[in-house]
Amino acid sequence: MSTSHKNIHTQLSAAGLLLTLGIIYGDIGTSPLYVMKAIIGEHTINKQLILGGLSCILWTLTLQTTLKYVIITLNADNHGEGGIFSLYSLVKKTKIQWLIVPAIIGGSLLLAEGIITPPISISSAVEGLHIFKPDIPTIPIVIAIIFILFSIQQFGAKLVSKFFSPTMLVWFSMLGILGCIQIFKNVEIFKAINPYYGYKLLTSDNAGEGFLILGAVFLCTTGAEALYSDMGHCGRRNIRVSWVFVKTTLILNYFGQGAFLLLHEGKTLAQLGSSNHNPFYLIMADWFQPIGIVIATFAAIIASQALISGSFTLINEAMRLNFWPKVKINYPTDVKGQLYIPSINWLLFVGCVGIVLYFKESKYMEHAYGLSIILGMMMTTTLLNFYLIMKRVKWYFLTPLIALYATIEIAFLYANVSKFMEGGYVTLFVAIFMIFIMSTWFLAKKISKNYTQIVKIDDYAKVLGELSHDETIPKYATHLVYMTNATRSDEIEEKVMYSILRKRPKRADIYWFIHVNVLNEPYKKEYRVTEILKDDLYRVDFYLGFREPTKINLMFKEVIKDMVSKGEMDISSRYESLNKNNIIGDFKFVLSEKFLSNDSDLTFFEKIVMNTYFILKKFSLSEGKAFGLDNSSVKVEQFPMVLHPPEIINMKRIEKSNQNI
Repeated sequence: MSTSHKNIHTQLSAAGLLLTLGIIYGDIGTSPLYVMKAIIGEHTINKQLILGGLSCILWTLTLQTTLKYVIITLNADNHGEGGIFSLYSLVKKTKIQWLIVPAIIGGSLLLAEGIITPPISISSAVEGLHIFKPDIPTIPIVIAIIFILFSIQQFGAKLVSKFFSPTMLVWFSMLGILGCIQIFKNVEIFKAINPYYGYKLLTSDNAGEGFLILGAVFLCTTGAEALYSDMGHCGRRNIRVSWVFVKTTLILNYFGQGAFLLLHEGKTLAQLGSSNHNPFYLIMADWFQPIGIVIATFAAIIASQALISGSFTLINEAMRLNFWPKVKINYPTDVKGQLYIPSINWLLFVGCVGIVLYFKESKYMEHAYGLSIILGMMMTTTLLNFYLIMKRVKWYFLTPLIALYATIEIAFLYANVSKFMEGGYVTLFVAIFMIFIMSTWFLAKKISKNYTQIVKIDDYAKVLGELSHDETIPKYATHLVYMTNATRSDEIEEKVMYSILRKRPKRADIYWFIHVNVLNEPYKKEYRVTEILKDDLYRVDFYLGFREPTKINLMFKEVIKDMVSKGEMDISSRYESLNKNNIIGDFKFVLSEKFLSNDSDLTFFEKIVMNTYFILKKFSLSEGKAFGLDNSSVKVEQFPMVLHPPEIINMKRIEKSNQNI
């Protein structure tokens, strides 16, 4: 972990707190735009519904967000980093193989959330314009904002992010002030602090849906996963302290909306005399509503920006863990950890536009929101359970804790299942598609690894040394470099030896084998050089954090420069005319591109996995680009992948007959 990164994580500062407001709380911070509206729906406003709904909101934010995420889950940091893949990297040490299932499901559900959060947040904010012009078409405005938002991703968020923190500070301050104004008019609303009102609502059918009201209540904690996922950007202490302010303003605003609604008991939202039936805007003074709409829109954009950036980070981690095909990654700024993935950016854009066109209004989008999020939270809870076991937490603390969250999240799941046919299937189908890709890619990589033939380098060291000095064979390159997946420094894939010795003998002055080790920690850049045969054969092992960019071309140059400066090797050309003029020898990388051999004898399951894998591979990044290599120095060789090679066929030779046929 870099010094600056470590300081952010361990130190508490005003700058860190302000940064946290701008990065982490966009999603959960914009929930007052739609939660109370979703709870009331078309029901008649009554005291039981308002007090019960607010009580459920308060205790959901307390138990689900504060206790589970802010207090407990933030302790599960992977060298300062959070998120479901970071958590999986920690519990992977338990050697429990099936834990990869909740990791893949949870990651896929988070990506699915990325296509619903921007539309619902931005639509809820923009629909405030109906107050001034009821027939104004908001869909084109929402799509235009979404297009601009995704278009600027390629430039990085460094410049824009300078406005994020002040804007969110204004937003949360506005939430608190608006809530306080209404609370002073009706302090009876504080009765909702009593959890009895929540219990009474959930066990009664008076609200029309009874227990299912939790589906709307759950919307108040969407974005809780972001508190954990973005821990590396802001630090645990900054999140915990800033959450006190954020939670206070959220509760004040919810209670303020409730206090306003209680003054209109017996009516529906549609009867409150406004073309916009959102309690969030109804509690504003008429003169302030235009200002409130602008601030809300900016807050919604920031919420979307945070989720988009989080999706990029998630895909980057998934690639390093062999969960996702290699795709192009750009680094638009020098800010550590900030990246841009074009394919994911525009995939999310298409998904967001599709959501807007399909649901049209935010009130319908609420139906698609929640089901995928609660399932994702349950996956985090599963991994967190094993993390606490790994940390040897006492059973008498762990058992009631897990039982509590199993009860809470199963209740939320039950409440959200009813939304499946009303729109919940949209994000769930997206998540299933993501799960299919991640699972297929991981299984294919595992199958391929199981059938990769590994040989000892020592068995070939002598012949490689002789080949290097055999002037009867034309020189292929001064430095010949192969990427290898063999984890041991004394081993190499058989296909590499086949490429050097048999496919076409490749004479080089020095042979290099490079291996990349992806570590469980996020930020680390180290390497080790192993001299296998002096002046002829070397192996370089890179040890990179799972969030570090893989730029082998640049990294290898640094290794060579270091070795030359220490006098460990001479990289000058071995050709006499070039050597005396200190011309550096050429470097050639040889990569193998696999294809499924017709000689493979696959099971039905393996056929599905491997055929899907090779289809996905056509859309993925080439090995050369994935490793950051220059095309001019790369040679790609086709290599057959033979799975379950057929048994030896016993053929009988017959002698040529004297009879003419």
